[in-house]
Order: sequence, then C-alpha cells, then structure tokens
Amino acid sequence: MATLYLVATPIGNLDDITLRALEILRSVDVVASEDTRKTGRLLKHFEIDAQQISFHEHNEDRAGNRILGLLRAGQSVAVVSDAGTPGISDPGFTLVRSVLQENEDGAGIELTMAPGPAAAIMAVVLSGLPAHSFTYRGFPPRKKGPRTRFLEVDAESPHTLVFYESPYRLAAFLSDALAVYGDRRAALANDLTKLYERVDRGTISTLHALVDGKQLKGEYVVVIEGTQPGF
Repeated sequence: MATLYLVATPIGNLDDITLRALEILRSVDVVASEDTRKTGRLLKHFEIDAQQISFHEHNEDRAGNRILGLLRAGQSVAVVSDAGTPGISDPGFTLVRSVLQENEDGAGIELTMAPGPAAAIMAVVLSGLPAHSFTYRGFPPRKKGPRTRFLEVDAESPHTLVFYESPYRLAAFLSDALAVYGDRRAALANDLTKLYERVDRGTISTLHALVDGKQLKGEYVVVIEGTQPGF
C-alpha cells in the first residue's frame, strides 16, 4: 500500500537515528530529501542504497506534486529534512495537507511518521525553564520591523517561548527580544548533540552581551521565559 513516512533524522550525532527510521529508509521506494547531499551522507553511513529526489522549500509545490504522483502509483516515500523532524521549520506540512486532501477524495494513502530528534524540544528541556507549557515560534522575520511585531504577539504569553535563529542575526534578535519582553530569563542552545554542544543560560541582556560582536556558527535555539514562570 502507498505510504508517506515523515522520518526524523539526527540533529547532530548520527547515533540518535532510530531503528525504525533505518528500517523505513531501507524499505521505501523513494527518499524525498531536503538536501540530497546531506541525506546521501547519512544513507551511506548506514549502508542504505536508496533512490533520492529533492524536496525543499524552493521546489516544495513541484516536488510535492511529484511525490503525490508516486503515492498514487502505489509507491512508498520517506520525507526527511536536513536534520530533525520534517514539518517543523522544514518542508513537510504542505505535503501532509495534500495527502489528507487526497484521502478525503478516496485515495487511501497511508500517512505516518517515525518520530525522533527535535532541537526545540531538547533546548526547552535543557534550558531549565518550564517545559510543561511552551510555544514554538520557529524562525522570526529577518528585518527589524517585522521581527519586532512578530515578538510582540507573545509579549503577554505565560508560556515559555522557543525560537530558531541564524548566527548572523542572533544578536539583533536578542536586542529586539529585550526591548519587547524586558530582561527575562533565557537560554541559548547551539550545536546540540554535537561535540561542542553548548547551552548558555542567563537573562536576555547577559546572553546578548555574550554573543554581540562575536563570530558565531551553527543555528541557535533561543528559549525565553514567559510572563508566568510557574505557569
């Protein structure tokens, strides 16, 4: 039966791959990869010989239609992102929605996923901030005005807030977060599961001072306290 699998892959340490993920990657007809080169290295490491097609944010509509065609033909497809869980700030959401629409029309395509690593979850747990109630906000806008308005949406939220940010915009993001939220407790997580994994904890202002003017590498997860820390 045609099945679409969303397969979570390691965010750094390859040993975090699950046995089920490996089984799926070995069994499917096609692996739809956000970056075929990165996924190719993963597949080679685990001695998996799989046909890959490209599926990323710049070809999501066209590649999504191709994947739907494969599924309609009875083939099985595994969707993987560069790292972590597909659909979480990575391609996958629109394809899931399309498959659900196909099924409403009687297609009968199986839809499931192999869960696994997600940087946001790991960062929240390691931050020391409340993890029982949090809001994941993904990547903020790149420019200051839209970014400030984006942050203001959650200015009164009691929940812990979680963001992804580029190293090139991290200092600017923290500066804007300080202006919008005040000097709340926060944490910065970088290189999670990798050799130089680091989590810095403090207030927004101390973390801003830590990174301002520095040459940073790797994507960051920023965790910020809500208005009610014990919420």
